[in-house]
Amino acid sequence: MKDVKVLGPGCKRCQTTAEMVQAEADRLGIPITIEKVTDYAAIAGYGIASTPGIVVDGKVVHAGGLPKAEDIGGWLG
Repeated sequence: MKDVKVLGPGCKRCQTTAEMVQAEADRLGIPITIEKVTDYAAIAGYGIASTPGIVVDGKVVHAGGLPKAEDIGGWLG
């Protein structure tokens, strides 16, 4: 099971990012847990300056703007 965190204040882009990650995981048949991290101090702790950010199994894989669906699959694989 992959542990995914979506970092951001809860804006529309952050919500869309979480939905995109879940949809790609479902499409690939990869079980994940998604946690939405909205605390600015926690987000800063990952070194993210622009949101949304994505952390997979403790590693920052994306920051700023919506990710590409094909990239998400690579991060989860």
